[in-house]
Amino acid sequence: MTRETEMRPHPKALEAQELMARGRLSRRAFIRIAALTGMSAAAAYAVAGLPTPVYAQTIGNVPFQNPDDDPQEGGIIKVGMQVQKMDDPAIYAWTEASNQTRHILEYLTYTTPDNVTHPMLAESWEASDDLTEWTFYLRRGVRWHNGEELVADHIRFNVERWCDPALGSSNLGLASIAAMLEEVESDEKAEGEDAAPKRVKRLREDAVEVVDDHTIRFKLSRPVLSFPEDMYNYPTAIVHPSFKAPFSDNPIGTGPFALAELVVGQRCILKRVREIGEEPFQYWGGAVFLDEIHYYDVPEETQLTSFASGDIDAIFEFGVEQMELAQALDGNILSTRTAQTLCLRFQVDQEPWTDKRVRQAFVKACDNAAMLPQVFPESGDVGWNHHVSPLHPEYFPLPNLDRDVEAAKALLAEAGQENLEVTVACGKTDGPWQQTVCEIVRDQVKEAGITLNINIMATAKYWEIWKDTPFGATQWTHRPLGTMALSLGYRTGVPWNETHYSNPEFDAALDEAETILDAQKRKAAMEKVEKILQDDAVMVQPIFRPVYTISSKKVHGYPAHPSQYHQFNKVWIER
Repeated sequence: MTRETEMRPHPKALEAQELMARGRLSRRAFIRIAALTGMSAAAAYAVAGLPTPVYAQTIGNVPFQNPDDDPQEGGIIKVGMQVQKMDDPAIYAWTEASNQTRHILEYLTYTTPDNVTHPMLAESWEASDDLTEWTFYLRRGVRWHNGEELVADHIRFNVERWCDPALGSSNLGLASIAAMLEEVESDEKAEGEDAAPKRVKRLREDAVEVVDDHTIRFKLSRPVLSFPEDMYNYPTAIVHPSFKAPFSDNPIGTGPFALAELVVGQRCILKRVREIGEEPFQYWGGAVFLDEIHYYDVPEETQLTSFASGDIDAIFEFGVEQMELAQALDGNILSTRTAQTLCLRFQVDQEPWTDKRVRQAFVKACDNAAMLPQVFPESGDVGWNHHVSPLHPEYFPLPNLDRDVEAAKALLAEAGQENLEVTVACGKTDGPWQQTVCEIVRDQVKEAGITLNINIMATAKYWEIWKDTPFGATQWTHRPLGTMALSLGYRTGVPWNETHYSNPEFDAALDEAETILDAQKRKAAMEKVEKILQDDAVMVQPIFRPVYTISSKKVHGYPAHPSQYHQFNKVWIER
């Protein structure tokens, strides 16, 4: 749609509507696709014949949900969450850091818990019929905290930053960004007299076009349907062109809050932006009710205790082992099904994992289905070593992997690794469940003659080495699409490819699957993608976990987002 009128529905939206009518696409999948191609969420829900969820009942063209009841203005929300440094949002590797920043910096788009993507800094967008050109229309009157207006050149500045190979942003792995890159010879010379010149991927010169101050067009080398969804991935926060790391030193944003104080490991204090100089600040997103947001770095094991005592009003999450305590407290427990997962992944170019037989033996010695009930007995999903969750709309249910200890032993003998001993690095990111999974795997593979040592590391230490360790247990947060997770983690050469996996057949199959609307055809295409990754045995990935959090009953609108993203624009507190 344009600013003035809603244009004809995109051909892909019409195709999706026809597929829905024929029973080949679910109504919720239609809503997602229609919204991605520019239809408003309310219109998409209406066409699908479904009621609009509360969190998607937005006000006008503002993406944030209507506040429940009769909201009160003012007050401070106090949240228990790890308080981290705020360096460069484009290279954040933590949801927590992005939550501290999310109330200051904003995104082109906003994906709600129902997997529907809304305009945010963009007022609207439209895609070419073949999905190779995406035009975003920016909201007029969006002001930075220094008084400047947000314009299209600022968006271009951010995209160019993300695509600088020296920065190492994970955004390079997003399908929409990858489709704007080209491979060129690097200025850095390769070692060795006969070595081929090094090559790097850079932004194509014609990939980004600033049409006018409020219109920007992206030209892709291949069709990508998920462009708007990609723009709410947490490292895609839009920074001011004056940005220099660390962000906390000069935190200019467009959001309703500003950074007042940051003490890493202790507290992060955000306060409402009331004025710019001597002028009142008019936030584009409508009414905001909280005066301040306080994040306190309360240890995970005592967060519920702090909540019970009234020191904090909500927490980032609590572990399943604390459920009984949480149920005894006077609060609202929020449980969310997610695609968050743990990957015990091998670096395929490091010994002993260079030998596919060794990787396959380790995988065959594991019983994925047996792990979930031991760790999350009431909820969650089993993973089958391909990083696509049953929650993802494109998930293809491959046959379950049967444990085969004898086959594992035979493969190890064939590879000359009958007495294999390896160590997995494990960081306890959010409670003991990752360690528990590693211990279950240790006990399972022992029967095949594999000795698995577990190196339990402090969380911060693990994230210093997660991309370097030959064998690591890495937690991945929720992504709305399986293809997004696969693009970020397993495409050849992307910054977050911690396995060092490179398979042109996989890359091509993933490219093909990303633009298919027909549910059956898309799932059929994903069967190939999932099977390639599963057969290459790059990881043991047994669990997609649920997320639990709790908030005080005086807190209204506290988000239960599967990505654990905090968007407090319409949260309010009874006083």
